[in-house]
Amino acid sequence: MREFTNPPATSAPPVGGLADVVFEHARTDPLHIALGRKDTTGQWRDVTAAEFRDEVLALAKGLLAGGVRFGDRVAVMSRTRYEWTLFDFALWTIGAQVVPVYPTSSAEQCFWMLYDAEVSAAVVEHEDHAMTIATVIDRLPQLRRLWQLDSGCVQELYDAGAHLDDEVVHRHRQAVTPDSVATVIYTSGTTGRPKGCVLSHGNFMFEADTVLERWEPVFHSRKGDEASTLLFLPLAHVFGRMVEVAAIRGRVRFGHQPQLHAAALLPDLAAFRPTFILAVPYIFEKVFNAARRKAEKEGRSGPFEKAVDIAVKYAEALEAKAWGLGPGPSAGLRVQHQMFDKLVYAKVRAAMGGRIRNAMSGGSGMDRRLGLFFAGAGVQIYEGYGLTESTAAATANPPERTRYGTVGQAIPGVTVHIGDDGEIWLNGGNVFQGYLNNPKATDETLHDGWLATGDLGSLDEDGYLTITGRKKEILVTSGGKSVSPGVLEERVREHPLVNQCIVVGNDRPYIAALVTLDPEAVEHWLLMRDKPRLSPADLVRDPDLETEVRRAVVAANTLVSQAESIRTFRILAQPFTEEHGLLTPSLKLKRKAIEKAYDTEVEALYRG
Repeated sequence: MREFTNPPATSAPPVGGLADVVFEHARTDPLHIALGRKDTTGQWRDVTAAEFRDEVLALAKGLLAGGVRFGDRVAVMSRTRYEWTLFDFALWTIGAQVVPVYPTSSAEQCFWMLYDAEVSAAVVEHEDHAMTIATVIDRLPQLRRLWQLDSGCVQELYDAGAHLDDEVVHRHRQAVTPDSVATVIYTSGTTGRPKGCVLSHGNFMFEADTVLERWEPVFHSRKGDEASTLLFLPLAHVFGRMVEVAAIRGRVRFGHQPQLHAAALLPDLAAFRPTFILAVPYIFEKVFNAARRKAEKEGRSGPFEKAVDIAVKYAEALEAKAWGLGPGPSAGLRVQHQMFDKLVYAKVRAAMGGRIRNAMSGGSGMDRRLGLFFAGAGVQIYEGYGLTESTAAATANPPERTRYGTVGQAIPGVTVHIGDDGEIWLNGGNVFQGYLNNPKATDETLHDGWLATGDLGSLDEDGYLTITGRKKEILVTSGGKSVSPGVLEERVREHPLVNQCIVVGNDRPYIAALVTLDPEAVEHWLLMRDKPRLSPADLVRDPDLETEVRRAVVAANTLVSQAESIRTFRILAQPFTEEHGLLTPSLKLKRKAIEKAYDTEVEALYRG
């Protein structure tokens, strides 16, 4: 199949702007619990629809009093926290455009985004962020205001706008249309600077409402309970923003968790007890690996691996039955599954809060076996695919029939087309307006409403999409972070001892690198230090040499954010050569060939 179209889930066209539902929900059901928010003691407390409306209104007044006007662009640089959502909806209420900035961004990355977007005001989380922007503020003549969350700026803005009449805010809100720009999200490119994706209020409304309409049943742990989710994805990423918008529009109670590491996330999952989560594969890998390590510490490694095998087989049997290819789990398999449910699977679910029975995954590809394990353990994961340019999900596995290892079918209202070269093209109401100030890149990507994704894929006979590769060389970690490897590789290669460097990390938890050495430079380096000649195998283990290469890696990491930096590396005994099929005639790296040839070394980078 070369093209698959999914009919729209709803015929109602988007109207107004994203902030309208805040006021509508407060009017129709003011006591509905809209959000959960941690108080100063670390306890979760409820925020009603009316309370959230009042806070959004008060902040919108303060922003107007602070000089923010309709159409202005305002940057937000913070981790995922309640105040980000508050600022999003307050800014959308007055027709301003939000420019999200990753909290780990370097000063130069901040400069480019704020400069290119002509940002007039910025909201930062803490003093370190303020200092990062301060180092480049002399090159940002349009930036007039800087507010800091941890210095009480929300209350400061409440007070500043208290004198304004509500009607002033509502006049701004009523001027917002679906075509109005909601946000400009910067995304990594293969070369050059990041590009600003212009996403409208209508893009987000189409995306959120489609997901709510089609996948609403999976938001609950059991029929009739109140849906809730814990948002721990970065709000600087389009996936996190889509979850935020969908939760508000769908009356799904949600809370914010700013830290992705297990020590902080798992206690909050236990306390908040969401009914479902939306995450990246990295999170599910963390939960699985934590369970495996715990079993090993307790001397139950064998039973755990057996439980994994039973869960996978159980899920495979259910998958085959859903597709009419089998009778389902056998009696013996059901008995084994029931036994392990008490011993293992229930503990995995408990680690995720105890109530989760469904989850959605995106940002990068998930291993089929991992998805099968969770399904067998009682947590069905619906994997999807999308880009910033498609306002997050463009495809997802439907609730009725999951096909593990694929990213599902086009979501309702979207068409997926596979080009002659295997490139994935998308069309639908979630496709962005173009790149800010970059008509050339826009023309290369948008063609009469069709988005050329740069990704390669195939459609099966049922319209399920499988991602097969990327036309561009962007790496996407399992945490969903897009990384351009070229800038890192080039900087590492600047070190005299380094011959070649290849950065890896696609669908992995972090970025790593394989490094080869320049023989002549190494010989000189040994001579100058009165070191004996070493065999290649001994040389790569020399601690002084490793220190030198580490310096090159540290230098490269200064060019990017922490999430994009090289976490670990391995020095190889032999260089990549054309003779071994690892270089092109022009000496460019053959990435797939290298990763295949050095599969063992790459795997070793991610152990432990």
